[in-house]
Amino acid sequence: MPEKKNKNETKKSFKKKTRKDKKKDERVSVRTPFDKEAWKPKTEIGKKVKQGIIKNIDELLDNCAQIKEAEIIDALVPDLEVELLFVGQAKGKFGGGQRRVFRQTQKKTSEGNKPSFATVAIVGNKDGFVGMGMGKAKETVPAREKAIRNAKLNIIKIRRGCGSWACGCKEPHSLPFNINGKSGASELIFMPAPKGTGLVAEKECQKILKLAGISDVWSKKLRSGSTKLNIISSCFKALKKLMSMKVKQDLIEKVGIVEGAIKNE
Repeated sequence: MPEKKNKNETKKSFKKKTRKDKKKDERVSVRTPFDKEAWKPKTEIGKKVKQGIIKNIDELLDNCAQIKEAEIIDALVPDLEVELLFVGQAKGKFGGGQRRVFRQTQKKTSEGNKPSFATVAIVGNKDGFVGMGMGKAKETVPAREKAIRNAKLNIIKIRRGCGSWACGCKEPHSLPFNINGKSGASELIFMPAPKGTGLVAEKECQKILKLAGISDVWSKKLRSGSTKLNIISSCFKALKKLMSMKVKQDLIEKVGIVEGAIKNE
């Protein structure tokens, strides 16, 4: 005769299965296949990309062209990687809940509580291009899709180099100079570091820097009491300043500054 399981054992097994399923649903890295032949562009830039007239993303970013289709980035940057940041937190006593990809908020109405989910996505090719976007919806899947689409539309090109006085290798493994970013009550400063230092920064900022192609950096938090979203946005605003600052030709040769992807001759 088969042995009967107790009710407590069945409840425990059921709970374990549900937790595993939730972890599988909340995958940090997301990759969606792109079919260029099935793509039907709606803008002039999209049509030129599909026809092969525009073959490089530098042509669009250098001319400050308005990219209104996420498929343009998929076609010009095929090795793009997508990652979701931990901006939310599960329910727990005294703030002990586990970190979550989705940030849940509720609106009190006469009909009841109406929940909404927000998430932040980062896209990059680990070679000089990175983008950040936020999506909000009543369900998790639409919020994730919105965030990924907005991240592709907000993609930027950055400069890399070796601005550390302790290294001087002239390789694009770090930052060429100090940069700072401010968002709300958060203010961060990033400094170039020698080879082997790694990413000495906040965990979510490490993901942004890694997808941007930076492997060594020092960071410092100038203000305290800021939220996770402000820290992430201040990090991305700091990376934007890499292209807005004017750089002399002597510094480009001394530090070995590279803009965007490294071109293999």
